[in-house]
Amino acid sequence: NPVPNPVHILSLHATARPPDAPLPRRTPPCYAPPMTDFPTPEMELTRLLVVSDLTRSVAWYRDVLGAELVREYGGTSAVFTLLGNWLLLVTGGGPTEDKPGVTFAPPAPDSVSAQLIFRVPDAQAAFETLSARGAAFLTPPKHWEHGETRAFFRDPDGHLFEISALDG
Repeated sequence: NPVPNPVHILSLHATARPPDAPLPRRTPPCYAPPMTDFPTPEMELTRLLVVSDLTRSVAWYRDVLGAELVREYGGTSAVFTLLGNWLLLVTGGGPTEDKPGVTFAPPAPDSVSAQLIFRVPDAQAAFETLSARGAAFLTPPKHWEHGETRAFFRDPDGHLFEISALDG
């Protein structure tokens, strides 16, 4: 099964409309005016994470992180907002015409190519709140002599998250 094009999914959730409303007609890309600035203020950035079990991940991101579910698409993707940012969860899949040679897959165990960091006012309080909601931290918060306290946890697929507080 081809993975939906994330750019197309983002264009679907970027505007508010009922789920059954028809998509607006768009001018074909070949007729669009040239883009001279990038990025522009009306653009948004979305973080895409590949998950192995969408139902489990939707529950985890909603119930543990407190992300707001905006919409699910056909059992293969879900869009959330979290702290003013878009978060797109997709199930894995092979190459498509618009991304030849690229396979979407959850991270390999014990390896990280990216993480999401929450800057929090109090790392211990955030640790206790998230732990109570089911987050499994690698260790309790650790204070570093450079003036930061941090702790790391993973989602059900192994994506790494960090809570970080600077000394006041």
